[in-house]
Parts: sequence; C-alpha cells; structure tokens
Amino acid sequence: MQELLDDLTKPKGSLGKLEDYALRLSAVQKQVPPRIRRKSVFVLAGDHGVAAEGVSLYPSEVTAQMMHNFMAEGAAINVFSAHCGFDVYAVDAGVAGDLPAWPSQDASKPCTESKAGAPGFFSMKAVRGSANFAKVPALGEAGFAACIENGKALARFAVASGYDMVALGDMGIGNTTSAAAVLAALGLDLDLVVDRGTGIDDAMLARKRQVIEKALALHGPFPSNAAGALKAGQAFAGPEIATAAGLCLGLAGTGVACMLDGFPITSGACLAARIDPTSVDSMFAGHLSRVRGHRHALDMLGLDPIVALDMRLGEGTGAVLGGFIVELACKIASSMARFSQLAVSSAPSDEVDF
Repeated sequence: MQELLDDLTKPKGSLGKLEDYALRLSAVQKQVPPRIRRKSVFVLAGDHGVAAEGVSLYPSEVTAQMMHNFMAEGAAINVFSAHCGFDVYAVDAGVAGDLPAWPSQDASKPCTESKAGAPGFFSMKAVRGSANFAKVPALGEAGFAACIENGKALARFAVASGYDMVALGDMGIGNTTSAAAVLAALGLDLDLVVDRGTGIDDAMLARKRQVIEKALALHGPFPSNAAGALKAGQAFAGPEIATAAGLCLGLAGTGVACMLDGFPITSGACLAARIDPTSVDSMFAGHLSRVRGHRHALDMLGLDPIVALDMRLGEGTGAVLGGFIVELACKIASSMARFSQLAVSSAPSDEVDF
C-alpha cells in the first residue's frame, strides 16, 4: 500500500494524514487499494437509571423523543448521513419508554438495498433502561451479556450487508455519567473524565462526581484485565454503551472499519479493547469531542481523532464526518493516476512540492 501511495502523481507524503488513513484502512481490509462501497451508522439508544440522581439537565423521556426524530429524518445525524452517504439505523438498545411499532430490521438477515433517506430500525431492547448504579449494578451480568450479543448481531448484519465502514453513535440521557464511571473503573482518573455533559452547573457537576466516586467504591475493585472490564461494564455501562462494545468486538477481524463517535461510544470501545485488545485494530476515531475526558479515552485506545470541531452532540455525527474523510483517502488511493502509468517524472525528494 505504501508503494502505491508513493507512486501516485504527487510528492511523497504530501497528503499527510489522508495517506495514513488509506494505509490503515488497507490493513483493516487486507487489500490494496482499500475500497468503500457501502457505509452505515448505527445510532444506539438507551436510558440510564443513574439519571434519577440529578446528574443531567434533561429528563429521560428525551431519549425516546429523539428516536422519533431519527426515524422522521429530522436529526443532525440524518442530515450529516444524507450528505456523506451513510445509511442510518436507529437501534433501541434499551430505551425505558415504549416506541412505535416501526418496521424493524432482522439482524439475522442482510440488508441488500440502500437505506439512504429512509432510516432502518432495530428493536433490541435488552433492558428498559439500566438500573441506578448509585445503588445496584447498572446492567448486571445478564443485561450486559445481552447487550454485548446484540452488538455482535449488528456487526454480523453489517458484514453480511456489505458495509465496508460502520459508524457508531449514541443517544441516552445521562450517558456521560455512565461513560465516566466506566472509564474510571478502567483506570482513568475521575477528575479527567467527569464533564458537564449537556451543560450542568457547578452544583450538579459536583453531585455527578460524588455519585460516581461512591459507586466506584460500592461496585469495585476493578482489575486491569478482561475480567475487570466485564465487571465495569456490568456495573456502569448503559445499554447503548454495552451494545457499542459488542459491535466493536463483533467487527474485529471482519475487514469492516469501525468509526467511533464521542465520549460514550469511546467508553464502550475501551471496554471492548480491554476484553479483546485486537478489536482496536479496526477502530478509527471519527472526531475529538469537546466533552472532557474524550481525549484521555482515545489515548487509552492509542487513536488520534480525524477531526476536532468542538462538537459534543453525539448521534454519530463526528463518526460520520470522520468516516467521510477516510473515504476521501480511499478514493485518492484508488483513483489518482500513478507515475508508473504516465510520462511524469517523480520528485527525487519528499520535501519537493509541485
């Protein structure tokens, strides 16, 4: 792949990180050049019992309301996806409220037609929201295992449907609290990961930190190994975070690129990486969120963000933007002319520009 990039009609290395992305995608797909035929984004939605502790500005009902918005094509992720060429799938991973009987995809059957402009829906309600981890484990062993398996089923669906790239997004009131607790259990300092989320004031921020600190003592300790990650996920992960971990695990080694969104999704990816370190090989960091702690979570994975636009919306918006840029890198690698095919003299030095 490096030989191909160096043969393109440009100075060596002149496209910077775009060349790095093409190299990495080629390694994921094990082919030269890499290709992107179909792309999808899974917006994973779930509710969090810890929201009852007063850690978020918004009520849990907003999660279900946003699911309506995704399906009505009115959310930011719908707009981003339409223009970046991603098929949208809204996933009920564990919404507390009841949702309409939208036509639901079957995760065991591949999608053979484009969903552009018509969101798909997966009803995979493993729990009706997580429990309040200030008092009991959020998902417990059974709930966490069910979410992991649902994520793996979505990964199998993506592979069977011919998607070369899968972006992961989230929707869940209270999920930055859940994500911070997961990351603290995995070893990050609590002060580095507790954030204002949707914009809480100082008093709520202090309350949020206190809730997590007490919960860590209640459910810990957490060994720095796969068993510790399972325990952290059972104790603190929301259903969408656990499902994201399952998707990351399920995509590992399949040749499908896994494009991560912001703080909650990255916390799920960190769970997956601790359970199976090879799962990181197929991950890309779509963007750097403005949420405090996201950079530290990406550092835990060893990933550099593709874009940094001070976004903190979620839904997969940053993952789709980053994925689109990786696709451009792929197009460059596959579409540009090559020195070996043209009567163009190649530059003798990496430092020469045209």
